[in-house]
Amino acid sequence: MIELRPFSTLGAANHGWLDAHHHFSFASYHDPARVHWGSLRVWNDDTIAPMSGFPTHPHSEMEIITYVRTGAITHRDSMGNEGRTEAGDVQVMSAGSGVQHSEFNLEDEETTLFQIWIIPDERGGAPSWGARRFPKDDRAGAFVPLASGVANDDDAAAGALAIRTNARVLGATVKAGESVTYAPSDASRHLYLVPATGTVRIEGGADGIQAKARDGVAITQLESITITALEDSELVLVDAA
Repeated sequence: MIELRPFSTLGAANHGWLDAHHHFSFASYHDPARVHWGSLRVWNDDTIAPMSGFPTHPHSEMEIITYVRTGAITHRDSMGNEGRTEAGDVQVMSAGSGVQHSEFNLEDEETTLFQIWIIPDERGGAPSWGARRFPKDDRAGAFVPLASGVANDDDAAAGALAIRTNARVLGATVKAGESVTYAPSDASRHLYLVPATGTVRIEGGADGIQAKARDGVAITQLESITITALEDSELVLVDAA
């Protein structure tokens, strides 16, 4: 199954400083058909105005992955962590039993990002935070694990940030006319693909669809998918239980 979820159909809320689009039910947006996709609970597409952001607020029992598309985000939390994550790079916060944090765009330009929440395998545990650079050239023509909680030594060796859930977050850049293939460990896995930029064709089994930048594509019951870039494209993929 391959289901296209066009950007125009996503939930939306514009707060002035924050222009948010929700792939899944979030805050005041509720769609009973889009509450979660397997253990993937949230995929927010956020545009944050310069010198603004999310003031200190709490989280618990969630794995929160931030993929910065343009600009940068500055993180501070109650564990004493502070860091600035730039475009193309990733930060992960395991909220565990509870943490307070803030996320601000302290740049002179807008910051755009994907914020992805995945339900953890077990409740509780000490919270943690980490960030890492992932140069786009290193993921040209292939999916590279950015964050992972699967039992896969290859992901750890590749430098994926650790998450406490049986899921992977992957990124790839694909030149126009080129293709990349992804095979989940089991056809029952829940894949969710969003092109950060570009237009792509996704094919698997007898199905095939075309997706534009920021569209969502929900995929399951397929042994593999092949994504062909119709334009130079930057892809983010979640593979969840």
